[in-house]
Formats: sequence, C-alpha cells, structure tokens
Amino acid sequence: MTPDFSQGPDALVRLLESKGVLIDPAWRDAFVNVPRHRFVPDVIWPRDTHDPAWRVPVTSDSDEWCSWVYDDYALITQVDDGTPEGLDGRGRYPTSSASQPSLVALMLQALRVRGGERVLEVGTATGFNCALLCHRLGADRVTSIEIDSSLAEQGRANLAALGYRPHLVVGDGAKGVPERAPFDRVLATVAAREVPWAWVEQTRPGGTVVAPWATTYFAAGLVRLDVREGAAHGRFIGAAAFMLLRDQRAAKGSIWDFVDEKSAGVESYRGRFDPSPLSADIAGLDLAVGVLVPGLAYRRFNAKDGSGEASVYAYDRAGSWGLIEYEPNANEYEAYRFGPRDLWAEVHHACAWWERAGRPGRERFGLTVNPDGQTVWLDSPGRPVGS
Repeated sequence: MTPDFSQGPDALVRLLESKGVLIDPAWRDAFVNVPRHRFVPDVIWPRDTHDPAWRVPVTSDSDEWCSWVYDDYALITQVDDGTPEGLDGRGRYPTSSASQPSLVALMLQALRVRGGERVLEVGTATGFNCALLCHRLGADRVTSIEIDSSLAEQGRANLAALGYRPHLVVGDGAKGVPERAPFDRVLATVAAREVPWAWVEQTRPGGTVVAPWATTYFAAGLVRLDVREGAAHGRFIGAAAFMLLRDQRAAKGSIWDFVDEKSAGVESYRGRFDPSPLSADIAGLDLAVGVLVPGLAYRRFNAKDGSGEASVYAYDRAGSWGLIEYEPNANEYEAYRFGPRDLWAEVHHACAWWERAGRPGRERFGLTVNPDGQTVWLDSPGRPVGS
C-alpha cells in the first residue's frame, strides 16, 4: 500500500511550531506547500544497531522510512560518496543528508529575507531546501550548486517534478557561482572549517552569509555573517551539524589508524589535567578548544565496571597523540604522549583560557572573514580567541 503523506507537511509544521523554531509565517507557508517526502530518496542510511560504526540501507517500503520522513530527523541519504565501503552493502561515512527540518527552519529564517532577494545555496543535495527557497522567493532568484553530479541530478529531478526550475550548477560550491553574482544572500548547507572568500566576495555589501562552521573537534555552529566592503563579520547563532566541504574533510580512519601505543618513543608521565569537561558537551568550551588546538580529535573509552575510570585520547591525525588514564577524584593521572605536539598541554591551555574568559557560551563568539583568512573572536572582532 502506498503511504498517505497528505497530512505530512501540516504535521511537520505543527511539530516545528511546537518546538518554537518555525516563527516566520512566510516560511511556514513554504513548509506547508513543499512536501518533504518528495525529496527523500528511496534509500536512507541509519546507524547499524549492532555496529554503530556502520550505516545500513533502509528502503521506502519500510515503516521506519515512512515514520521518519515527517519527523524532526536528519536523514542520511548518501554514504561513502555514493559507493558503500562495506562488503555487505553497509556504508561507513555519511556524505549527504536531508537536513533536520528544525535546523532547516532556523537557517532559512536566519537569512532575514523580505522577498525579492537573490540567493545562492551551496549544496543542492535532495533539493528540499532549494524548493523552500524557490517557494518563498521565486525560482528565478535562486541559484544552487552541488559538487556531486549524481546528487545534483537527483535534486534537479525532485525540483522539476514539483515545477521548480531554479538555476542549478554542478561544481565546487567553495568557489561559488561568480557568473550569477552578486547575491543578496548566501546559504551553505555544508560546513566549512575555512569560510571560502568566494562566498563573501559574491555577496553584495549589506548582504548576508549563513553557514555552518566547524573545526576537527567542534562539530559545527551556525554563523551569520554581515558582509561589508572587504570583510564579513558575525556571531554564532546556534548548533548546526553538517558534512564538511569535500576539500576540507579530515583524513578518514578510526582512532587506531592514528594512535599506536606500541610506537618507539612514547613518553610516559604523571599528568594533572582533568579531561572530564571535554566529555560534558559544553557549548563555548568546545568551540574554544577547537580553535586553540588545531586538528584536534578526541575519544573517551569509559570503563565497563561503573568505576568512572576512562582512557581519554587526544590526537591530530598528523602523528601526535596523548593518552590520559582518568580516575575519579585523583590528583594526577597516568599519561602518555607521542609526536611533536603535546596535545594535552594545548588542550589544558585552551580550557584555562576559556575559564579566565568567564566560561563564555557559544553566543559570545563570532567570526571575521577577509581575503587573508578568518579569525574567531570573543565578544568583538578586536578580541581574537586566545588573546
């Protein structure tokens, strides 16, 4: 039996309104009139419940697929750039998704459009976000770029099936679409560690760039940049976990591809730094650590006996790593390090800076982007993180 999704968009809108995330009546109208199920592919990829390191295919004839489409979930729509790595058809790394609807609403409203703006979307993917933009602004004012040709074709077909024909481009979204510039707004549905200058350069002064921003440690925060002549400045306005631009991804591999405790030259010592705050998911601390310890990756393995003990690793995928054998209520810990960087010392320094700064939350941080690069700051552009 074909599922009845006729009430799906209305139910999704009620859900988003109940969460307080869908406020703008014009965007509410877009969500009501753009059916999400028409943009979700026949196969999605949830985690394997038996082995969460892998993803398993779930098809559109399953109850799970049907129930997830109009709930507030991000749905993984591609793994391993379209070629699942598992010999049994399972996938390893999510590489595209249908974004969580509440996050879609937050990002669209963050654009602060009034109607008539020309928008560049970076990351067409399924086309759902693009369709919402088309409904709100008119397809002739929407340009969308997608690097993956198969995803781009899927998005194009989904959009055309509902009568939306924006200007679609297959190419590297980090370069923008200069032949269509200038834009009033740029919206990235892919995260960046370094915000491409092209996004700012192709936005008219007075325009806005909304993008997820991340480090190797900090998953992603949503930043809204106000564009001026020669630079863009803005604050972080919420959490926003997205896949990274392809040329900014971290090296693939599990922790054990980068940490070898049997390597010659491993140093042992007694450490006093308590790594527990890193496991507390403290907004603001995560951002500060990610900025001040470039390349950081982190894993914690808790003891299974309920003792509270844990093996806590910091590593950088470039040859340095550190291990703290944490024990509750201890004054110092058995610790090890390897490589040119003392990563736990760097993490300690970052945490100490955050404490001295008054334990700021994410909303106090901001980002400046100019032709020379980017700077993350606290409270104002004149106060770089770490200063």
